[in-house]
Amino acid sequence: MAPQLLPKHDLVYMTEDASHDDVIELINAEAFGPGRHARAAARIREQGPHDRALSFVCADDGETIASVRMTPVIAGEVRGHLLGPLAVRPSHKNRGIGRELVHIAIEAARRAGSEAVILVGDPPYYMPLGFEKVAYGALTFPGPVDPGRVLVVPLAESVHPRLAGTIHWRE
Repeated sequence: MAPQLLPKHDLVYMTEDASHDDVIELINAEAFGPGRHARAAARIREQGPHDRALSFVCADDGETIASVRMTPVIAGEVRGHLLGPLAVRPSHKNRGIGRELVHIAIEAARRAGSEAVILVGDPPYYMPLGFEKVAYGALTFPGPVDPGRVLVVPLAESVHPRLAGTIHWRE
């Protein structure tokens, strides 16, 4: 029996830089459409820049095919990071690339001293990655948000009780 040839894939995960901006915009447009700018999390991201040192891309054979960004925030009394957007090109979905980007971003935030990684997302996807639900209605976003989709990975002591109040960009 002849050996089966598998397609070659050289996935490389790296820190985002300015050269990735245009392709990241394209990837996010594909994933979320024009309404993405109206979401509550997008309102936070408009308040200030994301942290490139904690934001990552994945390239396949030199082509950027996925991205995750981290934005520094204050959430109640917690100095953390808002994860997102997380997006993978349709051609590369369901290969674990998004999950790997989330793991890389969380570990980078931990090393940087972040107290928590917060997001608004799908609990069945994110909870197996270490996210927990934030107390219902504990955080106030600059726009409507489903409180059941506000999730956190605590990276410091007593994060949950301090996640109460507004969430906004921080330097």
